[in-house]
Amino acid sequence: MKTAFIFDIRKYSIHDGPGIRTTVFFKGCPLICAWCHNPEGQSPVFEVMYREGRCIRCGACVEECTQDAVRMNDNLVVTNPKECIVCGTCTEFCFSDAREIIGKEVTVEEVMTEIEKDIPFYEESNGGVTFSGGEPLLQKDFLVEIARACKEREIHTALDTCGFAKWEALEEVSKYIDLFLYDVKIIDDKKHKHFTGVSNKLILSNLKKLLNLEKKVTIRIPLIPFFNDDEKSIREMIDFMLKLPNSNGIDILPYHRIAAEKYKSLNINNDLRNVKEHLKDKIISVEKIFYEHGLNVKVGG
Repeated sequence: MKTAFIFDIRKYSIHDGPGIRTTVFFKGCPLICAWCHNPEGQSPVFEVMYREGRCIRCGACVEECTQDAVRMNDNLVVTNPKECIVCGTCTEFCFSDAREIIGKEVTVEEVMTEIEKDIPFYEESNGGVTFSGGEPLLQKDFLVEIARACKEREIHTALDTCGFAKWEALEEVSKYIDLFLYDVKIIDDKKHKHFTGVSNKLILSNLKKLLNLEKKVTIRIPLIPFFNDDEKSIREMIDFMLKLPNSNGIDILPYHRIAAEKYKSLNINNDLRNVKEHLKDKIISVEKIFYEHGLNVKVGG
């Protein structure tokens, strides 16, 4: 029986493809984007999320920790990541739900049970299921099986992907995916490596191959301050897009700081913690440039 490692199944989503959708979030990603809005999806292992604002400083987690990894320091609860084995004991004794284990192993049958509950909403809204993350292609075998099961139930499927995977894996999955939500972050490979940890050559190559197979693809461009919002980056992006076969359109996704608390709760360094969101005029001006070049573009997913 195939299993997957996920961190959430979100119901009634309206930003992950057409209609009302159920989004399955896979855990683990080959990229480490500085602006990632799902940092809990980066690591392929269990993690403890500690929400300081919920903590009542009762000390139960300190007392029950089997590794002496959780301690009280000046009325603050501090966890030593080198000593924590993520056993979950502290979460079981947390009376305010300030501590939570992120990540769970699931079967195809378990996920399909949740998906099938929402079929009436799909039928009314022309919605379906979106596989997101993290990066679902890291767990390709499970992804193929769950996508195939959805197609057998005539459920619309979408895959939100960074595209960093072997072409053979992407090609196999594509047989069961109705829509790809495909991230293209920047054309400059050096900047791509610096801010995401990997080259973009495979990503851009896979995108071209998908489009040549006439797969339905919506290209998603995260608009990030100091990364790809300058004139040169935008011009290079437009030049690249104009050379592609027809896509299903382009979504510009403005940077937002909504994930700031997640970084803090996971004790992950947030390199963009002091970066401000774009003003509306900036977003409109970028959208206009794409539009003036004849590209089918909109803001938001």
